Amino acid sequence: MKVILLEDVKKVGKRGEIIEVSEGYGRNVLIKKGQALEGTPANLNNAKQKQASVAHKKQVDNDEAKILASQLAKVQVRIPVKMGEGGRVFGSVTGKDVSDALAKQFDVDVDKKKIELKDPIKTLGVHDVLIRVHPEITTTIKVEVVEG
Repeated sequence: MKVILLEDVKKVGKRGEIIEVSEGYGRNVLIKKGQALEGTPANLNNAKQKQASVAHKKQVDNDEAKILASQLAKVQVRIPVKMGEGGRVFGSVTGKDVSDALAKQFDVDVDKKKIELKDPIKTLGVHDVLIRVHPEITTTIKVEVVEG
């Protein structure tokens, strides 16, 4: 019997998948608990259309992320920091500082959680910073820390 899963079921499948299960398990467990729909031709057609639209949306998001990543690769952000005695930086430059500078200087909104710094930046100069634009796509921007 074919069923369309309405939610993730352990050891069976993920939401939206069309799977083949035994007649008894499908009717008495999955459909009765509301975890699946019977695989009638109309339901199967709807499920296939939803899968196609999800795949299309995922592809569009992936393409947009690639474009954003290629644009961000050309960017160099300047972040002024306060200096103390002996050329030491007060505090450090964090992902939030980089995110704010990108929004201010280039009008690009990047979540601070997507900016990956191994350690906070505590020195002047140009540093490479990794940005996770999409779960599978990353890019590197240059961050110039200057006295100011």
